[in-house]
Amino acid sequence: MSDMQDYKSSLTDVSSRKFETFSYLPEMNADQIRKQIEYIVSKGWNPGIEHTEPENAFSNYWYMWKLPMFGETDVDAILAECEACHKAHPNNHVRLLGFDNYAQSAGASMVIYRGKPV
Repeated sequence: MSDMQDYKSSLTDVSSRKFETFSYLPEMNADQIRKQIEYIVSKGWNPGIEHTEPENAFSNYWYMWKLPMFGETDVDAILAECEACHKAHPNNHVRLLGFDNYAQSAGASMVIYRGKPV
């Protein structure tokens, strides 16, 4: 049987917490974020952007950055909104969502910018 790695995570150490898809991997670079946006657009999902303070990342309620971008297919426009949210809230986590109209759920959800605990 193979050994499994234990990810050290605690409630008291905000920077150790793991959450969302890809949170156990290194932070995504600009090209990787673009590829995730391209995937969301290719599925016909509506992109949405949310943010929250690192200490509130486990809450079900994140702040919505504007409204979901219903019908938006321009990857550069979506990426620009992600960057604008990150610039406006540099200490917050920024999450990208892909809302699936057919399944009435989030088809994708990932933190694309990690905030720095204060």
